[in-house]
Amino acid sequence: MAEETGTGMGGIRISLEEIAGAVGDFGTIFPILLGVAIVCPDVNVSHFFLFLAAWFIITGFYYRLPIPIEPMKAIGAIVIAEGLCGAEIVASGLVVGVLFLVLGLVGGMTWLGDRIPKSVIRGVQAGLALVLLETSLGYILPDLLVAAVAIAIILAFFIVSQRTRIPDISALLVLIIGLAMGIATQGMPPFRLMPLPALLIPMPTDFIAATWDLALPQIPLTIANAILATSLLTYDLFPKKGVDPDRLSRTIGVMNLVSTPLGGFPMCHGAGGLAAMYRFGARTGGANIVAGIFILIFALAFAPPEVLTLIPLGIFGALLVFVAIELGKHSIKTESYLVTAVIAILTLIIGLTFAFIIGMVLAYALKWREGSRQSGS
Repeated sequence: MAEETGTGMGGIRISLEEIAGAVGDFGTIFPILLGVAIVCPDVNVSHFFLFLAAWFIITGFYYRLPIPIEPMKAIGAIVIAEGLCGAEIVASGLVVGVLFLVLGLVGGMTWLGDRIPKSVIRGVQAGLALVLLETSLGYILPDLLVAAVAIAIILAFFIVSQRTRIPDISALLVLIIGLAMGIATQGMPPFRLMPLPALLIPMPTDFIAATWDLALPQIPLTIANAILATSLLTYDLFPKKGVDPDRLSRTIGVMNLVSTPLGGFPMCHGAGGLAAMYRFGARTGGANIVAGIFILIFALAFAPPEVLTLIPLGIFGALLVFVAIELGKHSIKTESYLVTAVIAILTLIIGLTFAFIIGMVLAYALKWREGSRQSGS
């Protein structure tokens, strides 16, 4: 447990640990948003970061815990792969926003949580950990030396922080080193003011395409990882302050209904992000507030692609390795290693959506078999 030093108010603390934890999830946030901006010329990545920063700060005050804000990974991956337009991105955000707000208001997540076995949720966590490890290799291999140095720094801080009172600020340090390296080799990026957000109303055809192409693949991932797995992890890490899944569903709904029509990217929470922030020292909503301020500086003062591409890929890869380890560690707290392992392996092979469905069928089949065995004995 990180030492509670620094200034704070009402459960929100600003300390070296919180600052370090604030950047713990940056390695998973930035690549998705930058990838979308590269393939979609009709979006403004500054607006992505503006709303991401705003919701980091708002949720910091609202939850008073390090509840992460992340781009929706399935939507991001499909947009990058297929180059879908900005109107479809907005429409997908509105569709998932309405769905998760309604589910959160009527207790739908609690209902689903009671019917989705914990072994399935743990499988989602394990599968995401494997995906993060696989992704990290893609960043590490082309930039092996930088990644090795970053991993060595993170390991050194982890060991030292376990034996002394020195806080683990490794994530913050390696990001600063990465930026310094980029500026030294490429120079300072150009100063650019962010244009004001403008309202975009999608056409009916955009909603049809967005629902089928983007929202449907995203919904199971959001239910399993962004809401149920995140809620479960809050109770693992903060037993007395765990967050109800319906509450997380409501904030996801509000975030997307407010932000996406003004140029924000569809956003959610995430067990991986929570694990990352906690791993690097975050214990209160202060980490969210600091993260929001950092991201707001990028959105307002610089053109984010130029700033963020200064950071060597090996830095992101090194951060992802330890995020995956932290997330995978919690996945072993399962009621069925078979179900959890099957979901984890299938996630790598066929993707999380189908792995989740197969895992649900397997979990209920095992439960039915166990019930039949008990009734027959």
